[in-house]
Amino acid sequence: MNSTAPSPLPDFPDFQPREGSPADFPLLADFLSVAHPDAPRSVVDLERLEAGRTPGEPHRRLLALRGDEIVGLAETGVPRMDGHPGWLEVMIRTRPQEAGGELAETLLRLAEGHALAHGARTLLAQVHEDWWEHDFLRQREYAEHDRMWNSTLDLRTLDFARFSGTQERVADAGVTIQPLSALGDFDDAGQRRFYRLVAALLADVPSTTPVSLWPFEVWQRRAGHKMLPEGVFIAVAPGGGWVGLSELYLPIATRPGTLHNGLTGVLPEWRGHGVALALKLAAARAALGRGFTHSRTGNHSVNRAMLAVNTRLGFVREGARVTLRRDV
Repeated sequence: MNSTAPSPLPDFPDFQPREGSPADFPLLADFLSVAHPDAPRSVVDLERLEAGRTPGEPHRRLLALRGDEIVGLAETGVPRMDGHPGWLEVMIRTRPQEAGGELAETLLRLAEGHALAHGARTLLAQVHEDWWEHDFLRQREYAEHDRMWNSTLDLRTLDFARFSGTQERVADAGVTIQPLSALGDFDDAGQRRFYRLVAALLADVPSTTPVSLWPFEVWQRRAGHKMLPEGVFIAVAPGGGWVGLSELYLPIATRPGTLHNGLTGVLPEWRGHGVALALKLAAARAALGRGFTHSRTGNHSVNRAMLAVNTRLGFVREGARVTLRRDV
């Protein structure tokens, strides 16, 4: 798919539509945080998403304005997690007082229209289960596709001594847990080695549909060049092979003291020795040493093994984040 120039915007009696740009990020971050205070957004979040888009990929951010105030958003783009051919994501948001009303109907029509104009065969929308958008979209032919649980761990409550047996099992298996920063330069060759491990682990993550793997150059653009090696831990086998990892390096701008726990995984032949738990413990210890107090993660509801690890560590589960799907 290639992005084309957007069609002229029609006039609406109750709001003025305008194409959004990065210059709008401060106002847009405030609007999104008001729309859903339980999921605040920051300018840093929006800039990170913008920087990760590849040239030519379809994307449109349409603001609904009354005067200088943003009252709604209709956005269409390529899903980060389910980026399969013909799949595009739509997002609509309004201020709370207009939730589910005529403005929402119009914004959804605009977002879907832009997706269909770019050849979309499947539309996705990510919402929290208790948000108004969930029922709104379910009533408009969107059905649940996937479900993830967000959860947060207070790192200060971790009793590392309680898991000494796990660390002994890992050592008995000949596996060592090391920070990525201790394993050589994270240059292009190092990033490619790391990416190969990520690709192997993602291929085995339990989810509704297989995880869509970004090409190396896209991964490098979105994650590799920003990765802090001191916040990533690698499980190293006796022969020196990399067999597992845990990512705990990315600060969450709207949650002071909190790091996002990204991928944690172990290759199948090295499971059963407590390696995943040991990786998370090592990453948690390092995060505390860097002055962070919390770790926040998300897991597919069908990924029972990792959910069990997180429960054992003390992660507190929050409401479900649901991906809704409509085939067109």
